Amino acid sequence: MTPPDRAYRRARRRDRRVYQAAHPVLLALLAATRARPAVRLGSTVLVHDADACRQVLTRVPLDRDAEGSTGGAARAALSGPQAWGALSGPQASGLLFDQEGGGHRATRRGLADGLGAAGVERLRPVWRAVLTRRLGPLAEPGGTVDLVAVAREVAGATVCALLDVDADPRAVASAASDAAAAAVRDHLPGPRRPGGAGGATAAARRLQALLAADGRDDGALRAMLATAAVTTTVAALPRAAAWCADAGLWEEAADDRLRPALVAELLRVVAPSPVLPRVAAADATVAGVTIRRGDRIVLVARHAVRAHRTGPDARCPVKPAVSQLVFGAGPHACPGARLARAQLRDTLAALSPYRPAVVRARAERHAALPGWRALTVRARERP
Repeated sequence: MTPPDRAYRRARRRDRRVYQAAHPVLLALLAATRARPAVRLGSTVLVHDADACRQVLTRVPLDRDAEGSTGGAARAALSGPQAWGALSGPQASGLLFDQEGGGHRATRRGLADGLGAAGVERLRPVWRAVLTRRLGPLAEPGGTVDLVAVAREVAGATVCALLDVDADPRAVASAASDAAAAAVRDHLPGPRRPGGAGGATAAARRLQALLAADGRDDGALRAMLATAAVTTTVAALPRAAAWCADAGLWEEAADDRLRPALVAELLRVVAPSPVLPRVAAADATVAGVTIRRGDRIVLVARHAVRAHRTGPDARCPVKPAVSQLVFGAGPHACPGARLARAQLRDTLAALSPYRPAVVRARAERHAALPGWRALTVRARERP
């Protein structure tokens, strides 16, 4: 259990701002219902408990193409006729998040080379080069760095290398973030951003153009991979760094033995995807709540992994079976989890010699995932 000291309270107060800025209605709703493992609100079932979330992900049949699910949002934004041109045949369900059965397994096998251990090691020099160049100002007296801008370039450069695309990494990151924000906000409670639908179409077209490859017919899948990678990286890296700065975790970040555990704990606490929307494809019972076919299921990953209760503790981490739920579970667990951990591990290693402090933080109000619009840090020490 994380000790309730002043540093941890300060870190949690700052991190809470990203939820209050982006999704205040959803935050209030989830907080009001989290005392029960699962609760029904109309045709929606909110699931807060770790075991119940795992049951939904591994045992409950899910309609991954339904409106209101992650897959449905992906198809609407990235494969609808307005955004990508009408798709037919095997491409119609080619976005990974909306696939089932053999199609899903085949896509995951295709991703194994790029996102497995060998693929991550191939990509590692790409983001390390960005970190070395972009964090250089911290070595200068009074130098500052915006970690959100760094995370965007890390994400964009990694995606371009993964997909073998010669494009501006910052432009790719911007288009992917815009497409995700417009799509996701249409599937969450709260006010809608004016012109959101048109913005989603424009951002999807811009992303398609940036990722275009001669002779390739997998544009929707490539865009989905780019969107998932960019949004997760841009949300997670700056928030994790802010936790280290506010809670005094740079000593653990600098320790090669503790850093892997700290990475897992930070990803658990920041929970880049705090809720996972799904739709039931059959009747089921979860934590005593009856779920009917067609019901919307909102898995509250943030609560399932206890991010709202315990801060990151590299010396006494939460069990992996719990912390890994931020990346899902079973056959639909996120294939990019290894990549996310590696990028955060290298980011912490690069930042830790400077022991940076946060000097300016501005929450993002319109992003797909809770995060910072700007997070400026300055070194307290120099190597």
